[in-house]
Amino acid sequence: MITVEGIYKNGRIELLESVSVDRQSKVLVTFLENSDVSLSAHGIDEEEAAELRNNLAAFEDWDDPAMDVYNDYDNARNALNGGA
Repeated sequence: MITVEGIYKNGRIELLESVSVDRQSKVLVTFLENSDVSLSAHGIDEEEAAELRNNLAAFEDWDDPAMDVYNDYDNARNALNGGA
């Protein structure tokens, strides 16, 4: 099973990435709630939102498997420092 994000526009579904399927396949289409956020409802403007996105960009790889090395960091550090 393959899941691909897309956009419904003008009666058509536009996939946001290419899909390589070698035969005819059934698909399911689920229309999601609009996820647009009202910036003014949160008391910020476009410039402040851009600054927040920039500041949070460092956390984009938080769920990357390579970050698992930092799991239980404090206990590992204490063990290296003689349990202090």
